Amino acid sequence: MIADHERPYLDRSVELAREALAAGDEPFGSVLVSAEGKVLHEDRNRIAGGDNTRHPEIALAYWAVENLTPAERAAATVYTSGEHCPMCAAAHGWVGLGRIVYVSSSKQLGEWLSAMDVPPAPVATLPIEQIVPGLTVEGPVLALAETMAALHRQYHTGQAGHGG
Repeated sequence: MIADHERPYLDRSVELAREALAAGDEPFGSVLVSAEGKVLHEDRNRIAGGDNTRHPEIALAYWAVENLTPAERAAATVYTSGEHCPMCAAAHGWVGLGRIVYVSSSKQLGEWLSAMDVPPAPVATLPIEQIVPGLTVEGPVLALAETMAALHRQYHTGQAGHGG
């Protein structure tokens, strides 16, 4: 269950997704938060330059392994606008990060993209729990999911001003 004090972290992940969209990237954003509730690091999608591995969740995993102890990583939470892809879920698991809370699921995203006739991704989408068994994962957060659906529609219909 997501506590009231966690909503600002989710709101920030959505704001980072908006920033990504404004920069011509797919709308994804993530926030790494300590056990004490301190925002440690945040990032947004940065794939517009052609590197499709520049996801915010993997950037947070790299940052965490360089800046946090294993115990701090395990106690931290990643709040993210969209469920981790398999690449990012694996990175999360390999560096020992803790709980994940996501706004929209990979299943939801797949349904939204299919409705817009967007071809499927080149990598299978799998739930985080299939990549990192035993990890605490919460989502989707339905109160924010429609906002993410709208951002993805803007991106894939070219309404974000980037032509994509």
